[in-house]
Amino acid sequence: MNKKEKFVITINRELGSGGRTVGRKLAEKLNVKFYDKALIRELTEKFNLSVEEVEKMKGRSHSWWSELVNHLSTGQGMVPTGQIPAKLDVPTTEEMFKVETEILKGIAETASCVVAGRSGFFVFRKEPNHLSVLIQASMPHRIERVMRKQNMTEDEASKTIEKVDKMRENYVQKYTGTSRYDTRNYDLVISADNKTEDEIVELIMQYIG
Repeated sequence: MNKKEKFVITINRELGSGGRTVGRKLAEKLNVKFYDKALIRELTEKFNLSVEEVEKMKGRSHSWWSELVNHLSTGQGMVPTGQIPAKLDVPTTEEMFKVETEILKGIAETASCVVAGRSGFFVFRKEPNHLSVLIQASMPHRIERVMRKQNMTEDEASKTIEKVDKMRENYVQKYTGTSRYDTRNYDLVISADNKTEDEIVELIMQYIG
């Protein structure tokens, strides 16, 4: 990956590995924008976007797309009322995947960015300047972190991790035809065990060069 040119870094991670925090800190280090599930979902829900609406949006001026992306990532900037899509039916899971895919591609067209989750390794697999990272951790590490971050008991954290792991793997397999655990999907695989988020960021920065 050449950081002197427009790039996209995708961070896929296991719950409790600290991957989302790594993605955010990495974006800050590189001085680019950071996007995750919450931000993408905010856009789709706030503007009730369907695949058709995204295509219309992409067909508008570049400044319109940039303004909408800026609104999403910073919470600033107002979109003209007349350009907000009308209320639509709640999209199906399959349509949501398609919408999120198109949104991510559009976001990456505007500027360099770091994307956490959302099957980014698959969405950007054909991008020439893309770095795909997977952050994993041992189960004890994950349980301890989830307990601490979400104020859960050990049993609650264990069950939550098991549920999320199954849900994410089913999602990835259904819409990408591969496994999120297949290391061939990534350029860099890092274990979070015995490492701080800042240390993981430095490892990625060293890899980028």
